[in-house]
Amino acid sequence: MVKVTFVQANGERKIVDAEIGKSLMEAAVKNGIAGVPADCGGACSCATCHCYIDLNFLDDLPPASADEIDMLEFAEEVKENSRLTCQVKVKESHEGMTILVP
Repeated sequence: MVKVTFVQANGERKIVDAEIGKSLMEAAVKNGIAGVPADCGGACSCATCHCYIDLNFLDDLPPASADEIDMLEFAEEVKENSRLTCQVKVKESHEGMTILVP
């Protein structure tokens, strides 16, 4: 497990344990993070798990797939650090990552 911090839209910070090998979306859902309903359950088909990844960790993530890029077109306020958290698998190097919920 690694500790990551979700900053919810209301500004509330929630530090959670994220299981290595699982997605950031799974960590968000398991810990009741507001604003990450994950309607499709992680199938990369809804964009309801859209979040902003800490810029310091972007280079440690694999590039977004074509499917993820297509789904991000349905998200609001997409930025350079926008990702679908269902597509980001937790690694040991993600310890201390901050994820902002739009």
